[in-house]
Amino acid sequence: MSSQTSTSELASLGRVHFIGLGGAGMSAVARIMIARGTDVSGSDSRDSALLRNLEQLGATVRVGQSADNVHNADTVVISTAIRVTNPELAEARRLDLRIIHRSEALAATMMGQRVIAVAGTHGKTTTTAMTTVMLQSAGADPSFAIGGDVSSLGVNAAYGDGGVFVAEADESDGSFLNYTPSISVVTNVEADHLDHYGTADAVHAVFDEFVTRLDSRGLLIVCADDDGSSALAARSIGSRRVQTYGYSDDADVRIADTSRLGSSSVSTLIFQLDGRQRTQELSLSVPGDHNIRNAVAAFTVALELGIDPSLAAEGLNGFSGAARRFEFRGESRGVRVYDEYAHHPTEVRAALNAARTVAGSGSVHVIFQPHLFSRTREFAAEFSSALALADSAAVLDIYPAREDPIPGVTSELITGTVGGRAVYHPDPRGALNSVEARARSGDVILTVGAGDVTALGAELVRILDRSVDSKDPSGL
Repeated sequence: MSSQTSTSELASLGRVHFIGLGGAGMSAVARIMIARGTDVSGSDSRDSALLRNLEQLGATVRVGQSADNVHNADTVVISTAIRVTNPELAEARRLDLRIIHRSEALAATMMGQRVIAVAGTHGKTTTTAMTTVMLQSAGADPSFAIGGDVSSLGVNAAYGDGGVFVAEADESDGSFLNYTPSISVVTNVEADHLDHYGTADAVHAVFDEFVTRLDSRGLLIVCADDDGSSALAARSIGSRRVQTYGYSDDADVRIADTSRLGSSSVSTLIFQLDGRQRTQELSLSVPGDHNIRNAVAAFTVALELGIDPSLAAEGLNGFSGAARRFEFRGESRGVRVYDEYAHHPTEVRAALNAARTVAGSGSVHVIFQPHLFSRTREFAAEFSSALALADSAAVLDIYPAREDPIPGVTSELITGTVGGRAVYHPDPRGALNSVEARARSGDVILTVGAGDVTALGAELVRILDRSVDSKDPSGL
């Protein structure tokens, strides 16, 4: 589709108002629309540096949500998190304004470009960020929309002139079905978001439908090491081109071996290119086997786009991480503190395995905040098993996000089955003090969860600093 058609598609939206503009996904779409000349406004319940940045770019920003905020809009953008009682949404309906989901707004900005959609139960943000960093390093100028900040990019979204759009495709509410990719990446498929889907079978079915949205000449890239995504690949062969990646012997882009040292790794990749077998060394500075797989997914995208393998590997070597994905918060007393967004048992397990690699002979301590009552109810035993990988685990109250409490569902469903290693702390201060008392030089502490537990990382570093000062006022 031509850029002229793309511009027309955006122009048809008129003046666009975002409810919840300060969210990572909403702000990403707004940033791209502003870059493409759309008149953007938005509101959020609280002020933030992100809102002020969008205001500097040209958006009209309101702190606090009021019916008056939508009076100059033609189109109102919402996410699944916006409740029907929101005064701006209610007013938009009363005025019969066009109301679209965030994913539909993002799809409008993609028109006319070759879309790379990165989906999967885990790893979407990191893989999307890796792909974007890699393409930029290789000399491309991609557009991108990522569900988290990336330090090496400086922003979570931008509009580029390279004709390629890299987008994180969110499966949580089925909204990724609004995209029509040329390349679809699926990192894994597991049961999650059962508050929306109901059953694991329904989750697998929506990924099958996602594949049907792929351009008929497009490429599906899936992880061969994951049962869910490899089954998806098997079901898709014949209807779409498929390439696999991973440690599995039959992967099209195979990780032959990996050496690890702390946060770094070096892997050897084996793949076919131009009819012959090739090898490529891939060095990474972010820890964990899951991140090696994420990087190889991005590398496989590069092969499809015709980028030289050595340039792709060089770009990935420069990737330093995404916000809240094993993000370093600071060090004191020889204790390193990291923050991790993991909120599914598989993600928690991967984060703790990575922490083990980083800690070496040191211990690993975790402060975990469950996310959603429904997820805690469904996966309490699996969370318990994952947390058992830590030397100590302090579990906070459930972060409700969009949900109302469910009777009988508390964090004690998790701590009651770990055999005493994990302890429930209704007061975050108690969790901080408990972890600080246990930590020794060489240890690693992780704050884990998709809620406000992220604020505790910096506080932990301050507590560790104060404990040093109290023992030795000279600091020596």
